[in-house]
Amino acid sequence: MDYSSIKAAAAKHRDWTARALSEMIKVPGFSGTEGPRVQLIKKLAEEAGMEDIRIDALGSLLGRVGTGPKKLVFDAHIDTVGVGDPAAWKTPPHSGLIEDGLVKGRGASDQLGGAASMLAAARILKESGYSGEYTVWFAFTVMEEDCDGLCWKHLIEEDKFVPDFFVSTEPTSCRLYRGHRGRMEIQIEIRGVSCHGSAPERGDSAAYKAARAALAIEKLNERLLPDDDKFLGKGTITVSQIKVQGPSQCAVPDQAMLYCDRRLTWGEDDKLAIGQVEDALREAGVDNFKVFMPEYAAPAYTGKVYRQELYFPTWKFPMEHPLVKGGVAAHSSLFGKAPTVDKWTFSTNGVAVAGRHGIPSIGFGPGDENQAHAPNEINRIDDLEICAAFYAALPLGLEATK
Repeated sequence: MDYSSIKAAAAKHRDWTARALSEMIKVPGFSGTEGPRVQLIKKLAEEAGMEDIRIDALGSLLGRVGTGPKKLVFDAHIDTVGVGDPAAWKTPPHSGLIEDGLVKGRGASDQLGGAASMLAAARILKESGYSGEYTVWFAFTVMEEDCDGLCWKHLIEEDKFVPDFFVSTEPTSCRLYRGHRGRMEIQIEIRGVSCHGSAPERGDSAAYKAARAALAIEKLNERLLPDDDKFLGKGTITVSQIKVQGPSQCAVPDQAMLYCDRRLTWGEDDKLAIGQVEDALREAGVDNFKVFMPEYAAPAYTGKVYRQELYFPTWKFPMEHPLVKGGVAAHSSLFGKAPTVDKWTFSTNGVAVAGRHGIPSIGFGPGDENQAHAPNEINRIDDLEICAAFYAALPLGLEATK
């Protein structure tokens, strides 16, 4: 197996890869309902020649090629968000239409395209008889859209399935990514004192406290700073929901809730972020409040409930890291040029693998970030071919740069 034969094999399987993506799009699979799509992928994985195909307790599917002593794992989450307004779609969102060099439909980029390229890479490795120092695992994981990293927290902490190297195939426009900001969800509960609306001075309005709290969060966002090397950029916080209620429409409200999306740059964590919000509210004169991080607990399609606090740690690895260098080497040898190295704007399953557990991780995927969650989602068949070749070649790049 060499780079030229890998590139030729990816081109040979180009149409098969596009059809695999189309078939996955045709079977809806939202978080917690991925079962039928997983069964389809199981058939495709068998067709690609994967071995030890299995489904874990949450419903993620894993299969491998090779028997080396080290685990190189490629990951694609195979759940998608909903379609939104069907009228916004020019073609049906689950059509899987293939035309003009594109595959169209919900999940085409986010991120069934990565899954399709993984299947093709497994086929290339199997057909070439790969027998290098890596067991190459392919993970088709669930529930990422609801709770990124939950599936990998379960695999690592419960199943003790620990990669040596991890590659997320989330969309990167075929660029090499080496990190992204973390995130967390923050809930603020505020209490006031209710009274009749005809005499508001007798009460203590939770609505006005919530308004002051929201403006305090806006000011806090302006004060947040980037990481030292300015690679990931600044942390951010925004109020995503406000709910206010009281005994009636003719009463001063006595309860308020604000929900915040907090993006965490390098050096920021959950304790720091919660403390900043508490300080900001006190400075704004808000009293009788509680700030906390909610918990995720929803059943997988298997019925299993696996809980996690809504905290998703930041991660990044330096250019000098062996995994990053191996990725650059594989790309350069395949395509005659080094890849653009960058980072995601959004969050991925890397929050668990790299963020929680420090496992070396990179990203390389077909399609564009701006396609994620958007109507008329597409992926380029050219990207699928490029990524299939890169995934199959990465073991060679790692072996060449160790």
